[in-house]
Amino acid sequence: MSDGAVEARHAWIEPGVFEVAPGVHRIPLPLPNDGLRAVNVYAIEDEDGLVLIDSGWALDEARGQLESALGQIGYGFEDIRRFLVTHVHRDHYTLAVTLRRTFGSQISLGAGEQPSLDAILAGDQEAEAERLRRWGAGDLLAKLAEAYGGKAPKTRSPYELPDEWLDGKVEVPLKSRTLLAVPTPGHTAGHLVFLDSASSLLFSGDHILPHITPSIGVEPARPELPLRDYMDSLRLMQSYPDMRLLPAHGPVGGSSHSRITELLQHHEERLEQTAGTIRDGAGTSYEAALKLGWTRRNRDFADMDLFNQVLAVGETNAHLDVLVTRGVLTVTTHEDGILEYALAK
Repeated sequence: MSDGAVEARHAWIEPGVFEVAPGVHRIPLPLPNDGLRAVNVYAIEDEDGLVLIDSGWALDEARGQLESALGQIGYGFEDIRRFLVTHVHRDHYTLAVTLRRTFGSQISLGAGEQPSLDAILAGDQEAEAERLRRWGAGDLLAKLAEAYGGKAPKTRSPYELPDEWLDGKVEVPLKSRTLLAVPTPGHTAGHLVFLDSASSLLFSGDHILPHITPSIGVEPARPELPLRDYMDSLRLMQSYPDMRLLPAHGPVGGSSHSRITELLQHHEERLEQTAGTIRDGAGTSYEAALKLGWTRRNRDFADMDLFNQVLAVGETNAHLDVLVTRGVLTVTTHEDGILEYALAK
């Protein structure tokens, strides 16, 4: 990809406020790393106030950019009546919590996020550490201990409970429009998308992204088969009319159905690649992850930072477990709790 193409692809991260539909404004906010680069927050003008889809990370820079962007369209933080949050990850949820403390905005979150949010609030990271051990990633656990003084990193961003749990598929009536909240588990167990059917807009959060595939099951209360859940959620969204994609990361536009087809094909290919690592002698999720290429650049596992290595092992495990349900692989739990995968006979 040429330098010009790279610049064009990442033009969406530039600060500002951009009207993407009548009364709907995209506001990209910065993230504290070079991975996802930015998160899109969508401000919906709703007669005398605003409703925001997602909020951004609780960072001073993000807060300042959000305040500036809202000011450009004639609003302030005090005009935000409600945050509709797609999922509990900090780049979507935590700035809403910070602003609520001062301005009283309400926060709505999918009910499926409650177990993970409870674990976050309790500081419970034992389940995540135990999963890494069962996946054969003792090396990564040791690196985490060294990096964080003998314990896994604690959440540094502010978290609190929402004002409202959105349970199941539910209409969200605003003054100017009606949104439909649809549970789309996979990226997280309680992930929601918001459909504006009258305007043919899909606020897709991290469920459907235009250039990358989201991580799967990165949460304290990880479900049994997050990749199966994710692929089922993609197929569910195919049952709705094709809509214009308004993602949390990346430029707006494009067909939701077209991108869903690409994502499903990607995971089918990834499932075959993952099965190939077992044919080549891998036994654990960690060993399989070492044999796979990562990101669209097909990077070696060893070339990624520790955080992304942890994500990669969890992603690999999600694919291995789907292969077990399909009868391609078997899994054995050893006395030490480590899971070993093999080709089905």
